[in-house]
This record gives sequence, C-alpha cells and structure tokens, in this order.
Amino acid sequence: MNVENGKQEIEAPNTVTIKGMLGLLMADTEANCNGKKVISLGIGDPTAYSCFYTTSAAQEAVVDSLRSAKFNGYSPTVGLPQTRKALAEYLSRDLPYKLSSDDVYVTAGCTQAIEMALSILARPGANILLPRPCFPLYGLCAAFRHIEARYFDLLPENGWEVDLSAVENLADHNTVAVVIINPGNPCGNVYTYQHLEKIVETAKRLGIVVIADEVYGHLAFGANPFVPMGVFGSIAPVLTLGSLSKRWLVPGWRLGWLVTTDPYGSLKSPKFVERLKKYCDICGGPATFIQAAVPTIVEQTQEVFFKKTINILKQTSDICDRKIKDIPCLSCPHKPEGSMAFMVKVNISMLKDITDDVDFCFKLAKEECVIILPGLAVGLKNWLRITFALEPSALEEALERVKSFCQRHSCGS
Repeated sequence: MNVENGKQEIEAPNTVTIKGMLGLLMADTEANCNGKKVISLGIGDPTAYSCFYTTSAAQEAVVDSLRSAKFNGYSPTVGLPQTRKALAEYLSRDLPYKLSSDDVYVTAGCTQAIEMALSILARPGANILLPRPCFPLYGLCAAFRHIEARYFDLLPENGWEVDLSAVENLADHNTVAVVIINPGNPCGNVYTYQHLEKIVETAKRLGIVVIADEVYGHLAFGANPFVPMGVFGSIAPVLTLGSLSKRWLVPGWRLGWLVTTDPYGSLKSPKFVERLKKYCDICGGPATFIQAAVPTIVEQTQEVFFKKTINILKQTSDICDRKIKDIPCLSCPHKPEGSMAFMVKVNISMLKDITDDVDFCFKLAKEECVIILPGLAVGLKNWLRITFALEPSALEEALERVKSFCQRHSCGS
C-alpha cells in the first residue's frame, strides 16, 4: 500500500493475466489489420466456432428451467440440493467410492472454485506449490490472499510430468497445497495413472492437500485416458475443481464446482466445512436457473456429443503438430493429448528483429492478425501457448500466417 498526498492507494498484484495480455494483442490487431480477418489462437473459448456447439439437451434443460419460473429466486449459497446431488453422482462414475451431496460446492465457474480453494487454505505465512508453466489465475489469486507462490517445473521432455523432487524441495511446514492441472493447461498433456499416484503419494509425505484442476476433464484424445485425481483421495486429501465450461462447451454459463474428494474425511472437519460455507455465503454462486438445469444436463447428454468434440480436437491437434513441424524456428516437445491448448518453443536465435516471445506475439498480431499468447503469461519465456479449439480451416490459415511471419523474420531470409 502506498501513501501519497495523504491518500492510501492499494496496489494490485503485479501478475500477468491471460485476458489482459490478449486484450493488448487484440488492440494491436484492430489498429493494423485493415479488414484482414483476425484469428485468435490465444483464448480457450471454442464457442466462436460452429463446430463447437453445445448439445441440444443442455440448451433445452436451461430453457425449461427458466420457463418453469421456479428458479428466479436465491439458491442456497452452497448450491441447489438437486444440483449438488447430480454433480456428486456424475463425478462418482469415475471414482472407487461414492461422493455425497455434502461434498459438492457449486461455484461461478472454475474461476471461482480456484479462488475459493486458495481462500479457505490461506493462513499467515502460507505458501502453495504451483506448476511452471501454469494457468496464471493461480498466481494472481495467491497474491491477493497473501499466499506465497512457489513454482516447480513441468518437464517437457517427459510429457510435461511434474518434477517431483522439486516439489519435495520446495515444500516446508507452511506449505498448504500443491496444484495439479490435468488434462494440462497450458501444456495439452494428460497424466498417466502411475504418475498421478506418485504425485499424491508425495503430497501425503509432505502432509499437504492436492488441488486437482480438472476443468478439461475427459477431454483426452491421446494414449493416456483421463484419470481423476479423486481416485487417489484415500492416499491424500484432494480438492477437485471443475465446470461444465469445456466438456459441454458453455464457458459463459459459469457453472463450476469445488468437491472434497477424500473418502476418509480429512477435509470434512467442522471447522473446514464452516470455512467453505462461509466463503459461499460471502460470494454466492451461479444463476439459480442454470443450477437447476444441471441434473438434466448430466443425465441426458449423449456420449455421441462428447465423442464429436474429442474427434474435432484430435483433428485440430494433428493439424498443429504437422504445421509446427514445418516451421524451423518453432518446436513442440510433446504433441498435445488433451485439453484445448499446448506449448511451443521459439528459437529466437533463428529470427531477426525478434527479441523474445512477447515481441514475437505483438509483431505477429500486427503483421498477420493472428493472436497467440506469449509463454511469459504462463511462466515460460520464449515459449508460446497455442489454442487449437478452432474450426480446422481457420486453424490451418492461422498457422500458415505464422509460417509466413517466421519466414519473413528468418535470419536466412
């Protein structure tokens, strides 16, 4: 806090946000593209493209809920009972034990679930272990809650697996949790059962909670199937975070959840539950009529809808893999196997007039009207995060423009 001219001014944490960075890049394109179509490979919102359209069962459920006029009032702050029950049953499908409604807290998207998890774990002097690269909202939330963020590396040469020795070395008696994002954002990786088990065993040795960010849950199309971290809840307590946003292609509906997936009840002490409930009392949750639609959405969505999404993502990830291999200054150490984004390394030494990943992205936006998120925004300098949840033809065109840009700036040109 700064005090100047008798006034107190509270400073925001000095943390990069994805939306903030993309806003700056988009402003650059609007000033320079002169009618050329802007293509964004920067944000994980697939709804701009007709091939990523939610199922009619979900839409009809929301319409029916709204028209019923039964859900225009406040819901319980932890969520409607029928919503909590439906989510408990949905998530229990993939677990060796059954969740109860009381395990589920309905949130305004996964964003609020992240903020809730960090808020209830915060205490004076606390630190949290975050992956690098990482979805930057974790660092921002930690800063607002005065939690020290300590970063462990994900290993690109090993499929972006967690550096477990780094996790052990970073932790101390003030460490409250380790964050695991699976399927990976921003890396596009999907962890094996064996690696997830090693992570949770490490958490048990350290006596900390695992925050399992599974907002991209089930969006896996490579060799490894999606395994929810809650499977290992009997080893160490797990807070599972998720939402309808990605699997149902409705990020604007803001329907998420925080779930205590620990069958032995480590996270169900009266004090901890009271903290969860009080947080919900303060912040509330998503619209009541959206909550009321959830039971129908999870029960009536056909598997063919999910398979269509997976097939498109597999196709677009293949396009990325093929196109990146054709651009000498870019390399992808691990082909995406899940989620909607992956990381690409930039060899700056092969480019003239480009100083780093941020410079690369701003010049690309200005010259080619293609938006890509610089790796700096997720914690890796001279990398790029590319989103592939686009129409295949738009993705092909965007990556052709990236190729032209790189050729134009090549040291050999």
